[in-house]
Amino acid sequence: MGPGSHLFLVDGSGYIFRAYHALPPLSRSDGTPVGAVHGFCQMLFKLLEDSKLEIRPSHFAVIFDARGPTFRNEIYAEYKANRPPPPEDLVPQFDLIRAAVRAFNVPCLEKPGFEADDLIATYARQAAEAGAEVTIISSDKDLMQLVGPKVTMFDTMKNRRIGPEEVVERFGVGPDKVVDVQSLSGDSTDNVPGVPGIGVKTAALLINEYGDLDTLLARAGEIKQNKRRENLIEYADLARISRDLVRLDSRVPMTDSPEEFGVTEPDPDTLAGFLREMEFHSLLRRISGEKVVAGSGLAGAAGRPQNNGIDPDPVEKNSPAALAARRAALAAQTPVDHEHYTIVRTMADLDDWLARCAEQGFVAVDTETTSLDAMQADLVGVSLALAPGEACYIPLGHRADGLDLGGDDDLVQIGLDEALAALKPVLEDAAILKIGQNLKYDALVLKRYAIEIASFDDTMLLSYVLDSGRGGHGMDELSRRHLGHDPIPFKEVAGSGRDKLTFDKVPIGRAAVYAAEDADVTLRLWQVLKPRLAAEGGTTVYETLERPLAPVLMRMEARGIRVDRAVLAQLSAEFAAAMAGMEQQIHELAGESFNIASPAQLGAILFGKMGLPGGKKTKTGAWSTSAAVLDELAAQGHELPVKVLEWRSLAKLKSTYTDALPSFINPETGRVHTSYAMAATTTGRLASSDPNL
Repeated sequence: MGPGSHLFLVDGSGYIFRAYHALPPLSRSDGTPVGAVHGFCQMLFKLLEDSKLEIRPSHFAVIFDARGPTFRNEIYAEYKANRPPPPEDLVPQFDLIRAAVRAFNVPCLEKPGFEADDLIATYARQAAEAGAEVTIISSDKDLMQLVGPKVTMFDTMKNRRIGPEEVVERFGVGPDKVVDVQSLSGDSTDNVPGVPGIGVKTAALLINEYGDLDTLLARAGEIKQNKRRENLIEYADLARISRDLVRLDSRVPMTDSPEEFGVTEPDPDTLAGFLREMEFHSLLRRISGEKVVAGSGLAGAAGRPQNNGIDPDPVEKNSPAALAARRAALAAQTPVDHEHYTIVRTMADLDDWLARCAEQGFVAVDTETTSLDAMQADLVGVSLALAPGEACYIPLGHRADGLDLGGDDDLVQIGLDEALAALKPVLEDAAILKIGQNLKYDALVLKRYAIEIASFDDTMLLSYVLDSGRGGHGMDELSRRHLGHDPIPFKEVAGSGRDKLTFDKVPIGRAAVYAAEDADVTLRLWQVLKPRLAAEGGTTVYETLERPLAPVLMRMEARGIRVDRAVLAQLSAEFAAAMAGMEQQIHELAGESFNIASPAQLGAILFGKMGLPGGKKTKTGAWSTSAAVLDELAAQGHELPVKVLEWRSLAKLKSTYTDALPSFINPETGRVHTSYAMAATTTGRLASSDPNL
C-alpha cells in the first residue's frame, strides 16, 4: 500500500443500525430474525458495486464494535451507561451480519477493549502515512476528527462527501479541534459529561478564541460570563476526562495490516450458500443478474430448492413487504434537493398546482403559522408536495417588519381570502388524499379559516403504529431515521433567543425552502411508511383506531374546557397557606431554614447535615433528591423526607394547575384549549400539553 492506493473503511456498526431501522422486520422460515442482515447485505452490495463505477478502492474493510466494555469504561464508569440495550430481535443478527461480510470476501475486523472508531483511526493513520487515500464510509460525527489531507468521509445515505469544510460547518472548528469542542460540549448519546451549560456553538467560540482546551482551562478565570467561568473552573477535570473519552486511539495494536485488505471478488459458492441459508432469494437473483464473473456459478445459484411447493423467499416481488423494501431503499438513495422548490405568488400558478393535486389524487400538505397554539395561530403560508423534490410554498401572510436574515424581501403574495377560496375545494375533497405530519394541528388551524380537511394520512401516526417503541415520531427524527436527511432547523430560518421571529416576519425566500422541505419530507416519509402497514399487520390499528381518533381530538381541542378562574384562585391561596405551614415544619425538622425547592440545599441537609443513608451523587457532584430517593428514605421512617414529598405534591398542584391554568384561558373563547398528543407514549395512552391536563 502506498501512493495511488485507496482504502475504504466501513463503519460496520453504524451500517447495522441503519439497516435495522430502514427496513421492516423480516424472519427466516425457522423464525430467526434477518431483517437487519438483509438490509446490511443490500447496502454492502450496493457500496461494492457503486465503488466500481466511481472511486475504485484498492483496499476495503468493514469494522465493527466488539462486545463488552472498552478502555473508556475504565476512564469513566458511566460511559455509554445511558444507552438502552439493542432490540431483542437485532441481537441474534450481529453474528450473521459478520458472516455476511465474510461471505462477500471482505475483511471483517474488531478488537475487544476498543471501539470500531479506534480501529478506523488506526488503519486510517497507517494508510495515510503510507501515502494512500482513505475514505471512511460513515456519517458519525465522532469520526470527523480524523478528516485531513489524505482522509475524507462519505455518507452513503446522503451521497455526501465530508471534508474539512463540512467539519467546520458541523462543529465550527477544523478537524484538529473537534476533540476540544467535544470535550466541552459532551455527548448525551454516549454519556460523555462535558462542561454543564456549554454546547457545541459556545465550545467552538471558546476554542477559536483560546486555541485549545488546555489553554482555555488554564485561563478560565478570564471568562467574563459568571456561570460559564464558574463551570469551566469547577468542571475542568470532567472536561479533561471527556477529552480522553472522545479522542480516538489511532495506535491500537492490530495483527492485521491495511496491506492485507486488497479488494477481491467474493467466492461465488460461499456467497450463494450464505444467501440461500438466509433465504434471501430475491437478493441472490439480483446479485447473480448483476455480477459479471465468468463461470461464477452465481447464475445457477439463484435456483430455489423445493420446499413442498412453498416459496421460502421472504420478500416476494409484488408483496407489501417487497414494496416497503423498495420504497425504503429508494428513499435512502434519493437525496433531498431544494433546487426545484417553487414559490407560488399568483393565482394562475396556484390553480395549476391544485389541478395537478386533483389529477394525481394525493398531495402532502403543511401549514406555516405564527404560533404552536393552533387556536391562536395566524396562517402565514401553505406548502404542497406532489413528488419527492417537487414542492411549493404559497406565502399568504408575510410582513415586512421582520429581521432580514438574508432571505428574499419581495412580499408579493396572493390575497389570503382568494387563496383559501381556491384551496378549500381541494382540501375538503374526499377523493384527494391529504398527507401530513401531525395533521391534527394543521386541521385545527384551517378549521378556524372555515376549511375542514377530508381524507388524510398522517405520517406521525403511521410511524406510531409501526414503530411505537423505537424512538420519537417527530418529522425531523423520522427524516433522519428513514431518509438519512437532517431537515432545516427552525432556528436557522427564524433565529433564536431574543432575535427569534414569528414566521410571518421571516423573508419569503428563506421561508419557502424551509416550508417546502417540510412537505417534501412528509411525502417521502409517507411513501416509506404506508406500505409497511400491510406488510407488518398494522392496517387495522391505523385505519380503525389511530386515524379516526385524530379528527375527534381536533374537535375536542377546538371546543376547549371551561375553567372557573375564581375557584382556581381560591385553591391557589389554600395551597400556598398549606405549603407555608409545611415549610415551617420542614425547617424545624432540619434545624435551619433553607430553600426546599433547591435540590442542592435539600441534599446537603439530608445527607450532609443529617447523615441519612442511601445518598447518591449525580455526575455534577450534587446529591440526588429525586422522588425515588425520598420515597426510599420515607419508607425507612425518616420524617423530613415525608414532609418534603407532601410539600412537593402541593407545589406541583399549585404551579402546574391552579397558578398556570388561568394563563391558558383563550381570550376569544374563555376556555382552555389543550393539545392532545397521540404519539407521545409507548403505552398507547393520550398525553396533553399547553397545558398538561
